[in-house]
Amino acid sequence: MGVATSGIADSPITILVDDDATVRDALEELLNSVGIDTMSFSSGQELLDAKLPDRPGCLVLDVRMPGLSGLDLQHVLATKGILTPIVFLTGHGDIAMGVQAMKAGAVDFLTKPVRDQTFLDAVST
Repeated sequence: MGVATSGIADSPITILVDDDATVRDALEELLNSVGIDTMSFSSGQELLDAKLPDRPGCLVLDVRMPGLSGLDLQHVLATKGILTPIVFLTGHGDIAMGVQAMKAGAVDFLTKPVRDQTFLDAVST
């Protein structure tokens, strides 16, 4: 798990879940560069096992990960009553998958590579 903060104790945290460390690091760097606090996890299970702060901004989930997929994680979180907004970011998405994610409550479904501003706009809504 990685944590990067702006030092503002009550600012929302964007939580990143992606099995690719390079992607996680790049997204953390981008978000931190505009003052958004982040936490990152390499798997859905790691996120579920973690003690999370009580100030979530949104979750950014990869779709295809070992163990729980991003779509499976979305379902588990919903059954636990965790209704934090979810943005999917994937290199392996298709229209059907995007529709499924959005019907289940995702606020956006983006494909990699994504423009920095498009990503920032999605996590800021």
